[in-house]
Amino acid sequence: MAYLLVQQVAEAVQDSSTVSEVESVSQLDILFQGGWIIIPIFLLSILAVYLLIDRLRTIQRASADRNEIMAKIRDFVSAGNIDGAGAYCDVQQKPITRILKHGLERLGRPISEIQDAVNSAGKHEAFLLETRTDLLATIAGIAPMLGFLGTVTGMIKAFQTIQNLQGSVNPGVLAGGIWEALVSTAAGLTVGIIAFFFYNFILNRIRRLVNDMEQSATEFIDMLQTPAPAPRSSHEESF
Repeated sequence: MAYLLVQQVAEAVQDSSTVSEVESVSQLDILFQGGWIIIPIFLLSILAVYLLIDRLRTIQRASADRNEIMAKIRDFVSAGNIDGAGAYCDVQQKPITRILKHGLERLGRPISEIQDAVNSAGKHEAFLLETRTDLLATIAGIAPMLGFLGTVTGMIKAFQTIQNLQGSVNPGVLAGGIWEALVSTAAGLTVGIIAFFFYNFILNRIRRLVNDMEQSATEFIDMLQTPAPAPRSSHEESF
């Protein structure tokens, strides 16, 4: 009796290990069931990760305390130390300071020329921040389309199987085409959704930086147009 019980337990353990092994193999091989369309989707996912890391690093390097920078520039300009203000901008190496340096280099010229130089530098810095960001939006659009293409090819394969067997088929025979259709669609949608989310996240961060640059440029021009306070006369000082 005890021997039979031990034998049944051993068989149950063996069956469970076999089932778990089959499940693990299926999980490892599930992506390969999507057919050849999985390859470009996988390459797009790698490109999306690279673009995300690249843009996040660029945004991190471009971030700066706008109020602190403007306070430093205002102190230098008020003291007449234009060279010191330019050197400070060179040390900081931020989009805001590069924009302000274009204005500092043109001090003494008409204010309209200084404003044009600052605006032009701002547009260039905004372009650098947005470089390659549109590729994330492209990936967000292409990946689901590739997934749907895999769905179409998978269904074509399934119907070809039905035609070849003249309709006498069972679900097991159609499994290959169905797997290709479902897996490719899921993979494409997953990559597309993630890419679209991070595209909007990065675009929002860039818009904040561009807004800071525009405010800094406007504040810089206003600072140049603000007249210096007139010195107090000795008669006023006596009172």
